Amino acid sequence: MSVTVPAGFRAAGVAAGLKPSGRPDVAVVVNDGPSDTAAGVFTLNRVQAAPVRWSRQVLADGRLRAVVLNSGGANACTGPAGFADTHATAEHTADLLGIGAGEVAVCSTGLIGVRLPMDLLLPGVAKAVAEASVTGGAAAAEAIRTTDTVSKQAVRAAGGVTVGGMAKGAAMLAPALATMLVVVTTDAVVDPPTADRLLREACRTTFERVDSDGCMSTNDTVLLLASGASGVSVPAGTLGGLVADTCADLAGQLLADAEGATKTIAITVTGAAGEADALEVGRAVARCNLLKCALYGNDPNWGRVLAAVGTTRAAFEPDALDVAINGVWVCRGGAPGEPREGVDLTGREVSIRVDLHAGATELTVWTNDLTDGYVQENSAYST
Repeated sequence: MSVTVPAGFRAAGVAAGLKPSGRPDVAVVVNDGPSDTAAGVFTLNRVQAAPVRWSRQVLADGRLRAVVLNSGGANACTGPAGFADTHATAEHTADLLGIGAGEVAVCSTGLIGVRLPMDLLLPGVAKAVAEASVTGGAAAAEAIRTTDTVSKQAVRAAGGVTVGGMAKGAAMLAPALATMLVVVTTDAVVDPPTADRLLREACRTTFERVDSDGCMSTNDTVLLLASGASGVSVPAGTLGGLVADTCADLAGQLLADAEGATKTIAITVTGAAGEADALEVGRAVARCNLLKCALYGNDPNWGRVLAAVGTTRAAFEPDALDVAINGVWVCRGGAPGEPREGVDLTGREVSIRVDLHAGATELTVWTNDLTDGYVQENSAYST
C-alpha cells in the first residue's frame, strides 16, 4: 500500500534519534529505473525551507534517482548553514547510492527555526539506504510522520501500470500547498514534461482543495517519480487518472487525521460563474472559524456560511443564495429555509452545499471543524 508497490522502487524508514520519542524519523525512496523521470510541486510560501529550495533546483531537468526525507526538524529559516546541511544530506545520500547529488531531492518536516543535528541525520541516512528494499514502503511512510496519528499510503493500478504514494500532514493544511510531504511513484513509462503536467493537474484538484486551518507551511513538497520498470506507456489520461486518484486518497487521509478534528466537512459550491469564483467561495467558507466552531458544537449555523460567502468577489446576488447542510436546505433565497432543527450533525461527515445561482460550475473544497484539541496541540507544539 505504498511507494514500493510500483516496480523499480526501494524504500526504508529508520530511527536516527531526531525525535526525542525515538520513533522512526528518516526515510529514503530509491528509484532503480530504468527511467529517472520526476516532477515536483512545492509550497508557494515566500519563506521556503532549505530542502524546498534545493529540491526545486535539482528537479529543473525533470530527473531524480532518490528522495531522502526526515521528520523531527523542518530545516526552515536556518540561513546559509541550513542550506549547506541540505546539500550535505544530498551529497551523503548520493555517495551511498553511487549517483550525483543533483539526482537527490531532500524533504524535511518539523519545527521551524532549528538546525538539524547532522551527527544524527547522516548516520540515519546511511542506515536507511542500507535497509532500503521493495518491502520498505510502509516503514518509510511511518518515518515521515510528525503529529500524524497514522501513516498515510495509497495505491492504484490500471492498464499494466501501478501508482503508489505516501504522505504526511495533520495541520497547517491549506492550498498552495499544505504542511505535507508526499511522494508518489509509478512504474509507467512517461517523459518529464508529461509527468510535470499530470502532477500539477492532480494537485490542483486534490491537495489544493484541502483547507484545514488556512495556514501555509514553508516545507510543502509533492514529488512524482517514474521508474519505467513496467515497460508500459499508457495514455496520459489513464496515468493522470491514477495519479489524481492516488493524490485524492492521500488528501482525504490528511484531512481525516487533521489535528483535533471531529468533523470532516465537504463544501460544495454550485451555480458558480467559473472555477475561480467557486474556489474563492469554497475556501472562504472553509476558513470561517466561527462556522468551524459551530459545527464542532453540532450547531448548523448557516448564517456563518452566508457571511463567509459575502466576503468574496464571486458573482452572485445575496437574495438568491441557497445553503444546505447535510441535505437540509436551511437557507433559501438568502433567507430562512427548512428548520435548522432538522439537520443531523452527530456523525463525522458534514456536507455543506452553497448554490450561487450565477453559472454552471461546481466543485468541492474540504475542511474540518475547529476544536479545543487543535488549540491544545498547537499551544504547546514547540515545547
